[in-house]
Amino acid sequence: MEYTHQSSWIIPFIPLPVPILIVVGLLLFPTATKNLRRIWAFPSILLLTIVMIFSVDLSIHEINKSSIYQYVWSWTINNDLSLEFGYLIDSLISIMSILITTVGILVIIYSDNYMSHDQGYLRFFAYMIFFNISMLGLVTSSNLIQIYIFWELVGMCSYLLIGFWFTRPIAANACQKAFVTNRVGDFGLLLGILGLYWITGSFEFRDLFQIVNNLIYKNEVNIFFVTLCALLLFCGSVAKSAQFPLHVWLPDAMEGPTPISALIHAATMVAAGIFLVARLLPLFIVLPSIMNGISVIGIITVVLGATLAIAQKDIKKNLAYSTMSQLGYMMLALGMGSYRAALFHLITHAYSKALLFLGSGSIIHSMEAIVGYSPDKSQNMVLMGGLTKHVPITKTAFLMGTLSLCGIPPFACFWSKDEILNDSWLYSPIFAIIAWSTAGLTAFYMFRTYLLVFEGYLNIHFLNFNGKKNSLFYSISLWGKEGKKKLKKKNYLLALLRMNNNEMTSYLKKTYPHLINRNVKNITRLFFDITYFGTKKNACFYPHESDNNTLRFSMLVLVLFTLFVGAIGISFSQKGIDWDILSKLLIPFIDLLHQNSKNFVDWYEFLTNATFSVSLTFFGIFIASFFYKPVYSDLHNLNLFNLFEISVPKKIVADKIINVIYDWSYNRGYIDAFYEISLIVSVRKLAKLNNFFDRQVIDGIPNGIGITSFFMGEAIKYVGGGRISSYIFFFMFFILIFLGIWYYFLFI
Repeated sequence: MEYTHQSSWIIPFIPLPVPILIVVGLLLFPTATKNLRRIWAFPSILLLTIVMIFSVDLSIHEINKSSIYQYVWSWTINNDLSLEFGYLIDSLISIMSILITTVGILVIIYSDNYMSHDQGYLRFFAYMIFFNISMLGLVTSSNLIQIYIFWELVGMCSYLLIGFWFTRPIAANACQKAFVTNRVGDFGLLLGILGLYWITGSFEFRDLFQIVNNLIYKNEVNIFFVTLCALLLFCGSVAKSAQFPLHVWLPDAMEGPTPISALIHAATMVAAGIFLVARLLPLFIVLPSIMNGISVIGIITVVLGATLAIAQKDIKKNLAYSTMSQLGYMMLALGMGSYRAALFHLITHAYSKALLFLGSGSIIHSMEAIVGYSPDKSQNMVLMGGLTKHVPITKTAFLMGTLSLCGIPPFACFWSKDEILNDSWLYSPIFAIIAWSTAGLTAFYMFRTYLLVFEGYLNIHFLNFNGKKNSLFYSISLWGKEGKKKLKKKNYLLALLRMNNNEMTSYLKKTYPHLINRNVKNITRLFFDITYFGTKKNACFYPHESDNNTLRFSMLVLVLFTLFVGAIGISFSQKGIDWDILSKLLIPFIDLLHQNSKNFVDWYEFLTNATFSVSLTFFGIFIASFFYKPVYSDLHNLNLFNLFEISVPKKIVADKIINVIYDWSYNRGYIDAFYEISLIVSVRKLAKLNNFFDRQVIDGIPNGIGITSFFMGEAIKYVGGGRISSYIFFFMFFILIFLGIWYYFLFI
């Protein structure tokens, strides 16, 4: 096993040949490389599988015999600076490596089909594999300067993948926004690293913790400066893990391909900030103000992410805000000192949220068969509904991920989130109330998503052709019914949906003249775009499940993880936690199998807490079901155009409070608008003012002097003409003026 530890340095470099060969192939043999592009998925999966097996082997060793192995070698040494590079292997790293590789493998398998028709397939795989390399290098780093290098490489890959479809202006703007926002946090991280090096003279974790603790204990260091350095280090985690107030980049990052949203912005890269705080916790824990600050930022992010997810229409942005909220739970746990609970939730959330994102990718894929490549339509949950019978496998997988994220037992996130909620009572009752309330809110917005996408539908009160009301309610999806089904005369709206645009417009004008003032052309165009994509025979297309097994395989494996990965953290023991050994969380599960009757009290306490949390979850589900229940309307009073533009809660409940909450959520808490005004607009105005000052004042002074000299010289040249008579004239003229002025002031 010692040999395995010594060989661990190769973990980040095992997948490196893939992006190198792709780049070399594109440069030297572009045609052959592009023709054989699908074969690159196999070596990518193979090499990541080797890393995963290596990580599992290390993790098993950590379970059986907890140990820390570190190896460093000098890169540069002089009298003032010593830089060392190396790798650190402990239980935290082994489990993080398993997480990165398992999710990475499943996303690559999924992406092989999902991106198969994209022209940038090879570029996508090169970016994605290099991201995995950077992430593995980050978690195995043994010092801060090495972490910073890989930290920036991870950010670079994120930038490239968010802007993967860079020809779309919205994607180009999104990657720039992510880049600039993360630079704010990364600059703080760099300053914090340099500040700690100035204090300790070392970048190594073990030396940093020991030296800082000794200096604080002996009162030989300025505690304010140490706190400032620690705060700057935390700024890097705030940006990378989308914590308030640097969270604004994450929803816009959904402009990248959906597999990237699952890999980077749900499971791995956003977890880098949590990993860094967990790694630096021995430093933070001796600074109570920093720990309090971490917990405050965490609880604010928990609430903000949940409230902003309430009214989002884009399915991926909805999941992005959900990710932000769950990352807030992890940060809250770290701020409370619940190291084990935070990392446990990191693991369970990663698999559950990856499942949800891959499920959303399957949904978007099926929607594109109807509306074409149009993110505004294919990702808009308001335009979905009744997809259960069309994508049953995706529906089941998405439901599993939803139940897990809501905290329903026995799914994975229940065990980790419940542990954080219980620990919050011991830390602060106020934080506990907020965290538990947000758990119910999580259930609300997640089931809102589920109901809008799969179970949500519109019930229209049908009228027969003679204008008499019919008592029947007929439930339809926006996609209509199967074309082979014979329509009854009273179900004329289905026939209306199958009319071409001109026929529909003519029919509506003739039958419902009161709709003429409501811009009938736009109404029918909207219905035509959504429901009529047929041929001359009026055959309709419908959403459908992908027939490719690779998409299903990835979701199926993640379903298994979502069901069973929570078992690794089931614990009812009251043992202390070793800050350095994450694999301790695996041991209580083994002990659970050999429990005796003395542990009955632990079971009772657990069931009491779980009952309360699950009750809140079911209450949130009930509220979501109430708000997003079917809408019954009379076609005569139905504004078809507005129906697709407003949310159901705003349609059903005309309550000012609900409208305020809806506006707050839909407008992203007005935070983006605040940044737009306070930063972008103000900076542009300041730049224009500086430009004016530079041109008119800084450049104006020398330019004005030059122009003045020119005109003075031009005027004087006429005075010095060489004629004595002219000189006498001007001399007498100025003497007379002088005498006149002197006389005025002397005698008047």
